Amino acid sequence: MAWKTNKGKWKKHTGAWEAENTASANEKKRLTPQERNTFSTDIVPEKAILVSVCANGTTMERAEECLNELEFLLETAGGITVKKVIQRLDRPDTRTYIGSGKLEEVKEYKNALEADFLVFDDELSPAQLRNLEREFECRILDRTTLILDIFAKRARTSIAKTQVELAQLQYMLPRLTRMWTHLERQRGGIGMRGPGETQIETDRRLITEKIALLKERLASIDKQKTLQRKNRESLVRVALVGYTNVGKSTLMNLLSKSDVFAENKLFATLDTTVRKVVIENLPFLLTDTVGFIRKLPHGLVESFKSTLDEVCEADLLLHVVDISHPDYENQIEEVNKTLAEIGAADKPTIMVFNKIDAYTYIEKEADDLTPMTKANWPLEMLQESWMSRMGDNKKIFISAANRQNIDALRQMLYTDVRQIHAIRYPYNNFLY
Repeated sequence: MAWKTNKGKWKKHTGAWEAENTASANEKKRLTPQERNTFSTDIVPEKAILVSVCANGTTMERAEECLNELEFLLETAGGITVKKVIQRLDRPDTRTYIGSGKLEEVKEYKNALEADFLVFDDELSPAQLRNLEREFECRILDRTTLILDIFAKRARTSIAKTQVELAQLQYMLPRLTRMWTHLERQRGGIGMRGPGETQIETDRRLITEKIALLKERLASIDKQKTLQRKNRESLVRVALVGYTNVGKSTLMNLLSKSDVFAENKLFATLDTTVRKVVIENLPFLLTDTVGFIRKLPHGLVESFKSTLDEVCEADLLLHVVDISHPDYENQIEEVNKTLAEIGAADKPTIMVFNKIDAYTYIEKEADDLTPMTKANWPLEMLQESWMSRMGDNKKIFISAANRQNIDALRQMLYTDVRQIHAIRYPYNNFLY
């Protein structure tokens, strides 16, 4: 009887809640579009503490830059940073990633700042995750988890969703132990005891089967994409590559006069976009690809193989660099490392240094006798340095946002594409 009474109260409460929400929805419908846009949902962003270890010969400046990037990742995912912590160690602690003293310090920060969870700048082992959750009694995320969460949020097409789901399951599989507390046998009782299948074994089997299914689906997608790329062999293919958030999609919109989604956030573009571009009556295909990032999870590289094949089969690469970023040289290294990993490091490349409108430098005073660093170089000096250090690759400095030097880039593209086209199709070279 008491259960029925409580059930009735629950139904009454639920009915009142539904009625209230229906009235609110009807009231919202009567608003003008401008008023509807200001309708607040009162969603409070979650607060996080970021933790990093400066180890294995990493400089403190590099560790701080990585942590700043992690903060940008958290902002892209919808959270806010309340504290950043860096500890110097010879190597990360195998049990808790950070030392015991720093562990207690972070606990004090968590309680004082009322943080909802912690984010660590490296991929944590299953044991480290389990120990840290036991110590802090809250959610523990690592860099890989955060990147996967952003990818899952940004995926729009079925291909991207399949690729992200596969990477998530591959990451989750060795970490199932910490996700379950009900590890009892599925069935029990008299006559039912024996070597049955535990819950974690069931989950591991189901995830393994799901991974196999997703791999089959991606293999089918690979065949479809390969067939599509074969149909494009009649045109020269150019691919935009680079670090995430360097302006590839903005440049794509300028060159192809399209409306590819572009935003000042990490991984705004996950899906490969191909557009036909014509410069002085010379057509070619331009591809916008997913951006790279340091410490990119290996599972993502494997899952996005069908997407990255567009880069491998391109005839020319446009390597876009954010010249206004203080750590752009390391970003170039990370992109080159990923290109080497997928077998595209030997492609003809044009280095496109973007965002010259946002480039700033610190001008030295006349009486300042300290050595000049990269932060003191004006853009003209930087251009000369890059012109002499980048080897055989062509270079150009542009601003996609302000359309600076875009015509020069078009001319450079036309020259290279025409040269590739003349070698491949000498019989119709007279057309161009």
